[in-house]
Amino acid sequence: MTLARWGSALLAALLAVSAAPGADNLKVGASSADFEADDSLVIGGGILPAKAHGQEGKLRASAVAIEDAHGGKVLLVACDVLMINRDVLDRAAHRIEKETGVPFDHILINCTHTHSAPTTVTVHGYEREEDFTRQVEERIISAATAAAKRLAPATLLFRLGEESSVGKNSRQLLKDGSIYWIGPRDEFVRPTGPFDPELPVLEFQRPDGSSAAVLFNHSTHTIGSLAPGVRSPSFYGLAAQNIERARGGTVLFFSGASGSTHNLDVPTAEALTRIQAAVEDALTAARPRVVDRVDGLRGELTVKVRSFDEAKDDAAVVAYCTKYVKDPASAQKIIDVFRASRKTMAPHQGEARKTWVQAILIGDIAFVGVPGEFFTVLGQEIKRRSPYRYTYVFQLANDYIGYIPDQRGFD
Repeated sequence: MTLARWGSALLAALLAVSAAPGADNLKVGASSADFEADDSLVIGGGILPAKAHGQEGKLRASAVAIEDAHGGKVLLVACDVLMINRDVLDRAAHRIEKETGVPFDHILINCTHTHSAPTTVTVHGYEREEDFTRQVEERIISAATAAAKRLAPATLLFRLGEESSVGKNSRQLLKDGSIYWIGPRDEFVRPTGPFDPELPVLEFQRPDGSSAAVLFNHSTHTIGSLAPGVRSPSFYGLAAQNIERARGGTVLFFSGASGSTHNLDVPTAEALTRIQAAVEDALTAARPRVVDRVDGLRGELTVKVRSFDEAKDDAAVVAYCTKYVKDPASAQKIIDVFRASRKTMAPHQGEARKTWVQAILIGDIAFVGVPGEFFTVLGQEIKRRSPYRYTYVFQLANDYIGYIPDQRGFD
């Protein structure tokens, strides 16, 4: 079964469980915990290792706990890092379950995918920073447990907003028949997949009208800092923190299905402004929504490490880099990184591994967590198959298994 079918199946299973009757009586708590980092740490997000000089904004774990009138609870956590594997996130979720009583299956931990934070994963030309990764785990737990302790009455307001100008499908067909990856952008023919402009915004308000938490979700790669070469939560995280300072509460961004979408031409400062304005417009238009039930399901499924032809794959990388990376020395470094990656992967070809797909329900709004950089076409497929009108995909949730294209993308 594909990840898209798994996600839809989990949503259908949630729909099959009838909600208990009763009033709204929603309770919500939110909190955040900052990460500490310095210039000695390798930054995740590039092909080659690099280091930052200074920081803008906060890198943090932000959490929201939600409880319905019948005692059902879910916990959502957003982390300002590139991605994290399940060895860390399983352990964190089990510890949160022990501390808070929220079931393991009801805890979703998402990475915002900022490309300007110390690396918490081994990929490309660098290995995860183990001490920093352990700190991230501890901050996830502290933010989640603090959020659960702050449960208090709240009302959900919801608006499906839109931002269609910041991102676009980045897998552009080039004139020579290849697909754009890196390099000049003057040979684009057309996009090879969709862009999803949907921007769901949820606000949990206290009885006095103050904001306890705001959640938003959008589907573009989280790349771009205001200052060059600094640690940063990138434009989504900076927008969230700006809104938080103005509105109060805790504001969380959850990364959507953006494995195939990037911001290719909007300056970071302008991208930040546009995202912030779109979220604020949605908050202005948001209306109360009854939440009769919160719930969650996880499904564990088996995936296999891909098999490949070393000579064919090497030739493809060499041909692309030689043509589109103008500096020969830089091209060779990229070629060498991928040769080393395939060498590491070669003994594991066909190996079966376990990962997670998850569904979280908040009233009639559903979130699906998937464990990798999810192509937008698959995110939209989950939305189409879902029995819930308001369904949104959180990529890089609970694990990281790599890019997840559709079959056409693999081909």
